[in-house]
Amino acid sequence: MARLRLAGTAPVNLGLSRMSYFTNSIAVNLTLAVLFVFSVVTWMLIFSRVWQNTRSGKRDAAFKKAFWAAKDLYEGEKLAKSHSGDMAGLTASGFAAMAQTKETSLSLDSLGDRKDILERTLKSQLQQIQHRKEYGLMVLASIGSTAPFVGLFGTVWGIMHALKDISVSNSASLDIVAGPVGEALIATAFGIATAIPAVLAYNYGVRRVRTTVASLDQFATDFLNLVIKTPFRVENKKAEGKK
Repeated sequence: MARLRLAGTAPVNLGLSRMSYFTNSIAVNLTLAVLFVFSVVTWMLIFSRVWQNTRSGKRDAAFKKAFWAAKDLYEGEKLAKSHSGDMAGLTASGFAAMAQTKETSLSLDSLGDRKDILERTLKSQLQQIQHRKEYGLMVLASIGSTAPFVGLFGTVWGIMHALKDISVSNSASLDIVAGPVGEALIATAFGIATAIPAVLAYNYGVRRVRTTVASLDQFATDFLNLVIKTPFRVENKKAEGKK
């Protein structure tokens, strides 16, 4: 192997340095490639979720304002069919359940069955919305928890080869140790940098899903109470008109 001696310094084994650098580069580059893919997926999910949440929030706010300003449930049904968004879809599913449970009698027994069916429909729709909004959160959680360990793998690999180089060369000079350890530290830093936005995005996403589902659940409760109470009001007005 070629050896180089500089003035006043010990000889350096260039062949060993090249081989060690090549071996470490493969391991570290593979580690960095995996972390790069993790980072790209993370930022794609972040931008996608921000865009979807913003669009969904505007649609729900517009529908909610229009629905409660409607004159009656018939106009509210038309609004639910013409609008898009989670809240409009939830309302439309409620009206669809009502259409399947139309009854000529307004007895307590029939109203109880009608309420149960409508409540089950709204809960089922809420669960579907929640599952759809939780899409991608598990990926963010997995990236946030595994990215530091992937970077740590590169660190351990570099240190292993640094120690091997020291044992073979019988020298702990800086030119033998600095290269592998420096590459190892880069992998660790990249792993941490990849994990931080993934963890922050996951925490924000979980909180956003909870607040959104809570808002939809409150709207569903108000809608259910409105639907159940409205027939009584209509029937009472008819009765008063006959009198």
